[in-house]
Amino acid sequence: MGFSPSNIILQFAIFTVFITSKSLYLARETPRLSIITDKEALISFKSGLRVESLDPLPSWDQTLSPCNWTGVRCNKVGTRVVELHLVGLGLKGSISPQIGNLSFLRSLQLQNNQLTGTFPDQLNNLFRLRVLNMSINTIQGMIPPNISRCMELEILDLEQNKISGRIPNEISYLTKLQVLNLGKNLLFGSIPPSLANLTSLISLSLGTNQLDGMIPGDLSRLQKMKQLDLAINNLTGTVPPSIYNTSSLEYLNLASNSLWGMLPTNVGDTLPNLLFLNFCINKFTGTIPGSLHNLTRIQQIRMARNHFHGTVPPGLGNLPELQRYNIGFNRIVSIGDNGLDFLTSLTNSTRLNFLLVDENLLEGVIPESIGNLSKVLSKFYMGGNRIHGRIPASIGHLSGLALLNLSYNSLSYEIPQEIGHLEELSILGLAGNNLSGKIPTYLGCLKNLIQIDLSENELEGIIPTSFENFQRLLSLDLSYNKLNGSIPKEILNLHSLSTHLNLSNNLLTGPLPQEIGTLNSVIVVDLSNNGLSETIPNSIGDCKSLEKLLLANNGFTGPIPDTLSELKGLETLDISSNKLSGSIPDSLQKLQGLQLLNLSFNDLDGKVPVGGVFTNLSKIHLEDVLKGSVGYIPPEYGMGQKPSTTGDVYSYGITLLELFTGKSPTHESFTGDLSLKKWVQMAFATNVDQVLDPGLMLTNCSLSYDAQSITPEAQMDCSIAVLGVGLTCTGDSPDGRISMRDALCKLKSIRGNLFKADHAR
Repeated sequence: MGFSPSNIILQFAIFTVFITSKSLYLARETPRLSIITDKEALISFKSGLRVESLDPLPSWDQTLSPCNWTGVRCNKVGTRVVELHLVGLGLKGSISPQIGNLSFLRSLQLQNNQLTGTFPDQLNNLFRLRVLNMSINTIQGMIPPNISRCMELEILDLEQNKISGRIPNEISYLTKLQVLNLGKNLLFGSIPPSLANLTSLISLSLGTNQLDGMIPGDLSRLQKMKQLDLAINNLTGTVPPSIYNTSSLEYLNLASNSLWGMLPTNVGDTLPNLLFLNFCINKFTGTIPGSLHNLTRIQQIRMARNHFHGTVPPGLGNLPELQRYNIGFNRIVSIGDNGLDFLTSLTNSTRLNFLLVDENLLEGVIPESIGNLSKVLSKFYMGGNRIHGRIPASIGHLSGLALLNLSYNSLSYEIPQEIGHLEELSILGLAGNNLSGKIPTYLGCLKNLIQIDLSENELEGIIPTSFENFQRLLSLDLSYNKLNGSIPKEILNLHSLSTHLNLSNNLLTGPLPQEIGTLNSVIVVDLSNNGLSETIPNSIGDCKSLEKLLLANNGFTGPIPDTLSELKGLETLDISSNKLSGSIPDSLQKLQGLQLLNLSFNDLDGKVPVGGVFTNLSKIHLEDVLKGSVGYIPPEYGMGQKPSTTGDVYSYGITLLELFTGKSPTHESFTGDLSLKKWVQMAFATNVDQVLDPGLMLTNCSLSYDAQSITPEAQMDCSIAVLGVGLTCTGDSPDGRISMRDALCKLKSIRGNLFKADHAR
């Protein structure tokens, strides 16, 4: 654009007005603002804080100069406050508007407190301010557009607050800004392309907000920018090619968006200074650019959960500074026994502490050289691939491992004892393989374990008593193996267990030890599908945190423990397919949180409780629950059909008929073709009084509601209607029965009609 005389005159006029207005402002403030007004502003700031116990600023004595107060710094002659640094003091309350009177302030740092409220508009008076850091607070509202008047700002850090609204375009006027950090807030809208005017910017962090739209290509004009963080937003589209040409970039984080497209094959050449690359959780396609492995100083390459395909490119041996390599959850392939040899190249990365190649299409045998990986390798994920062969004994050399996940592959042979050398290990996942043999006793040396999962293998033998050493264990899963013997008391003395204990689908025998009651923090216990026997110990009631208890398909005998009613948080109880006897404890009605109860296929007798969970047919399974109760069982079960909810409806219908007639379906009067159901059907509607329980009718004589008695006619109508529901639940064909939901709705309607005002007198 040419410089015409008119343009020059206009620009000169604007400059003159700006200088004049600033001079006038300075002239006005000189007699008005001083160290005295600075002191008043600071006192006002402190008065806006909430003091709940100890004074967070005890040195702020009003009889002294503020230059002697904690966090306050004055200029050399002590005439004005130039810095206010109150970092990490737990300050609570809002920021006083009078802070705008600290007009000589160059640095305001209030980060890592508990400040609330909004940004006072008076911040724009701090035109000498170079550093403004209010990160890690709970400040709300929008970024005030007039912050653009703080033209000297070099650092603006408002990270981790509750700031909402859009990013104001006015920020682009802060042309001296070097650091702009607005991450971890509630900002929405698009990224203003005008931010490209911040030509001094070195770091731009807008991650963890609700920003949408595309990444502005104009950002590539920020030729000094070393850090660009746009992660965890709702950004879409492709990454502008010009971003990949911002050669100054050292840190590029675009993770957790909806970005797509392919990475340029030469991205490692056009971003030669890159130290950190995170493209995880997007929709990127194509292959992993081999040029990334030419970045000899790069520390982190993270590309998990995308749609990358192809093989791992060569050159991993060129990355001596590499700390994290994550390509998990893609479609990366390798073929043949040597398909995992690329791992050998990583032995040169002596600082590697995080290696994830899980959930891909990798084939091959784990090379013995795996033991030569970095001694500081902490987390190693290889699960969900097609890896076969043995787990090499050399894995025991990875002494820094805290997490090892090889689950859901095709690994076979025995678990190497050398895993027991990994004394720092806290999580061990070997589930879903073909591992065989016995569980090594040496695993008991892993005293730091908090989670171990050996499920879905071919392991056999007994559960090692050395597991008693897992005193920090939260979760133990040995399900779906061929383990035999009894449940060791030692693992039931692991008081730390708090998520789940799963020994289901094995060949375990013997009683359930009384020590089960010591697991008072565990949420899920699953011992189903074993050969456990004898009684369920009463101590089960001491497992106060239980939400799910699964003991089905064993050989438990004796009564259902009444102590189960003490498990107030229980949501699922399945003790079906055992040899339990006696009656169903009425106390089970107290389990208000129970969502599923399965007592079916036992040798129980007596009546089914009618309160609590037993009122909701969709939550209980009672097939073949009562010994000798042929009358409760739907006819289709006798023809080999599997248990179903329609069968539950039939059983419930019979129970209703029993309650109102006073006769059980196995009453001696029901012989030949006569059954409880047929007896009621014959009398239904016209002769109901002949089948109703006389004791029930006698009780109903004094029935009242809301201080008014209910007429005998209304009571009879109610009885007929309930028996009608019972009959519609007991159709010979499952298709002819009403649903559980409909049965409950009908009963509620009958109850409502009974209590209507016009039925009372």
